[in-house]
Amino acid sequence: MRGPGEHRDPLAALAVPLSPDLRPSAGSIAVLPVPTQLMLDAIAAGGGTVGELSAQTRGLVWLGGSSDQLAGLLRANEQIGWIQLPLAGVDNYAALFVEFPERLWTSAKGSYSEAVAEHAITLMLGVLRQLPEKSRSASWAPVKQGISLYGRPVLIVGAGGIAVEIMRLLAPFEVDVTIVRRSPGDLPGANRTVTSDRLLEVLPHADVVILAAASTDETAQLIGVRELAAMKRTAALVNIARGRLIDTAALISSLESGHLWGVGLDVTDPEPLPDGHPLWNAPRVVITSHCADTPEMIDPLLAERVRVNVVALHSTGAFVGIVNASAGY
Repeated sequence: MRGPGEHRDPLAALAVPLSPDLRPSAGSIAVLPVPTQLMLDAIAAGGGTVGELSAQTRGLVWLGGSSDQLAGLLRANEQIGWIQLPLAGVDNYAALFVEFPERLWTSAKGSYSEAVAEHAITLMLGVLRQLPEKSRSASWAPVKQGISLYGRPVLIVGAGGIAVEIMRLLAPFEVDVTIVRRSPGDLPGANRTVTSDRLLEVLPHADVVILAAASTDETAQLIGVRELAAMKRTAALVNIARGRLIDTAALISSLESGHLWGVGLDVTDPEPLPDGHPLWNAPRVVITSHCADTPEMIDPLLAERVRVNVVALHSTGAFVGIVNASAGY
């Protein structure tokens, strides 16, 4: 039974132990740059020992700070074999995965799936039912407008934990789901799964497009002029991944021309979106300032991810959220 607002990590039960030769050595764990009691408690609950950064340090729970700061720390401490990052999207650290491929990197990917998927559904329903425009209206609308989600074709770009959770939440609406993913292979729960090179082929059939893919060089401006033009004029677009997946200038131009039913954005490019940016005043757009996963939601989830991975470091080897260094996520 869940508590109020309690989320679960869907990946924790799926972890597979690494082979012994790939496991980092167990030892003291540092929490930097500024430890929190929640993380200290999580390490203790996992059977680990927290210590100041030293020659005995074997694990690092990194709670923020710049990529350059982390790089300098790792260059000076070759004994650190495992690094836990605090974010699900780790594109800011991509250069470090290349520089330190021998280290084991884990992120929070998958752990925030429930919180982010819930927000994606909120944005989608709000856009389809035109809640942003209706809530700002100061007079009674003469015409009733809105699109029902039931039975609609929905396209989700991405096949990670967020996409899986979105599909689970969509099930009562009996939608037809197409998944677009980087690598071939079906995703359970989807009506069909295609690779990203077929994106332009499947976009014209979707009434809703949800972006839930990792931010990499390959996905930068994945939705641009051609992709927007390929979408239905009545399609809804939702982005809860990273802002740079969308060409912002192309999106504004498309909306101003009357294309798309509406857009829901929790992330933008640039981010934070500056005051006065044209996107704030673009028609049929709702922006929620990257709040799909608030600290109150994600802090306990990150603590649990840390606990499980500390157990993996000291005994099981079943690390959760392992970063694919070559893919960058």
